[in-house]
Amino acid sequence: MALVDDVKITVKAGNGGNGAKTFLSMTGSPKTYADGGNGGRGGDVFFKASNNTSDLSEFRYKKSITAPNGQNGMHKNLFGRSAEDITVLVPPGTMLINEETGEEIEIVELDTPILIAQGGRGGQGNHDYKPDMSRYQPQRVEGGLGEEKKFHVILNLIADIGLIGLPNAGKSSLLKTLTNATPKIGNYPFTTLEPNLGAFGKIIIADIPGLIEGASTGKGLGITFLKHIEKTKILMHCIDATSENVADTYEIVRKEFEKYGEKLLLKDEIILLTKTDLANPETIKKQIKSLEKFKKDIIPVSIYDEDSMEEIKKLITRLFKS
Repeated sequence: MALVDDVKITVKAGNGGNGAKTFLSMTGSPKTYADGGNGGRGGDVFFKASNNTSDLSEFRYKKSITAPNGQNGMHKNLFGRSAEDITVLVPPGTMLINEETGEEIEIVELDTPILIAQGGRGGQGNHDYKPDMSRYQPQRVEGGLGEEKKFHVILNLIADIGLIGLPNAGKSSLLKTLTNATPKIGNYPFTTLEPNLGAFGKIIIADIPGLIEGASTGKGLGITFLKHIEKTKILMHCIDATSENVADTYEIVRKEFEKYGEKLLLKDEIILLTKTDLANPETIKKQIKSLEKFKKDIIPVSIYDEDSMEEIKKLITRLFKS
């Protein structure tokens, strides 16, 4: 699935129902009694963190969330029904920024709903109004309006593992083999234009778009690429084994990290020497030797080599063993 991690939405809580202005006349009696019921409360909107959702794709086309209104009060002292609340599930680490006030609300704790927009109160009916009818002032209290807010919603953590590297480093093919994802795959730059996610058990792996030299200044997929990398726990740096100079290839990415911000350099990183089926054993040994100076774990891998894929699967399981 394609990742959605940055959206703008409108959240509208429900309006309260109006109180009723009704009267009851008894047969044979000149008296009239006020019997209008209260309106029901409008629905609240809550957001809650859930591990059952991995991105903000719910909002790709749905740009507004609206809770139902409370029911109006009725005659015979019947109160309107309060509306049901709405709870929106988002991945842990989702940040809501109020576009009007700048307030930031981070959704972190699982199964703890956070009130985002409060529903309007129900209007007061005239059922309790018992004045001298000659001085009665007609009344019906309108239901209160539900809160309406505009938010910039940003997902701060998109995956446990981020597959990174220059274009055509084999990231999408690796994701497809390790998980149930079906990313677009092709032998040309920028086949992947936005991150794709796949699940290896409960571990989320992201195929992050390839970058080019100068990404930190906006070239290629630029800053967007680097922001996606910030949102992963561990990096698997994919380098094509057929590259002319794998050390230079590695350093291109690392230099862009350095220009963008030190935080990326501090992330745990494993080097995957990919497409080893296209290189002879002697070449692979030389490539590994040239990468050893970076003091990272180096794993040669091919999606056509079951043993190498099994080694990666065991590594991933070990890294996230609870």
